[in-house]
Amino acid sequence: MKSSSFLTKSEIHAIESAIKKAEKMTSGEIRVHIEHATEKPPLVRAKEVFLYLNMDLTRQKNGVLFYLAADNRAFAVIGDQGIDSVVPNDFWEETKSLMLHHFKKGAIKDGLIAGIQKVGENLQQYFPYQKNDTNELPDTISFGK
Repeated sequence: MKSSSFLTKSEIHAIESAIKKAEKMTSGEIRVHIEHATEKPPLVRAKEVFLYLNMDLTRQKNGVLFYLAADNRAFAVIGDQGIDSVVPNDFWEETKSLMLHHFKKGAIKDGLIAGIQKVGENLQQYFPYQKNDTNELPDTISFGK
């Protein structure tokens, strides 16, 4: 299975639309990366992907990565140091819990969209959207092997 076949075209479109909508609330940069599988713990692999996608190069260090390993049924949500320095300690766990609620029902698209919306709404207070905001990272889903 290719990781891009994990979601339908309409699901991909809905997720990418959710990213665009969330980024209209915050200057935070949100990415979703899906790959077939990983032999590493999802958090470790997410940190590698974060760097590979140059998410650590945002001006305000406010990138967020939603990482999924489809066959492993594993995922992680991580943010750059600018976000980690201001959000509550349980922020990422709360986001993951919300997503997992949907994932357990097989609703992967809904789980991702719920997580993206939560991040956008919550980051608004720390990294509000500015009229001159530059979209520093693509809003498209990236796919690995």
